[in-house]
Amino acid sequence: MNQGQEMFYNFFIERVKDDKKEEARLLLEDNFARQEAGTFDMAYFQEVMPKYYELVKPEAMEEVKEAMNHFASRL
Repeated sequence: MNQGQEMFYNFFIERVKDDKKEEARLLLEDNFARQEAGTFDMAYFQEVMPKYYELVKPEAMEEVKEAMNHFASRL
């Protein structure tokens, strides 16, 4: 995990529902592996976004959406 991935990991995990943290960890690890392999693209990002949003605490949703939009603009 590179420094940027670690920062996002910590940011996201802090905003995930308590009972969804393991699911979030696995999702993030898969996505980081795809980034390393070069198979993480905009199509995949759009496909996986709903999974991320299902895990987030309601009060953190806007903050997470902003971070995801920022990331998407760099794909």
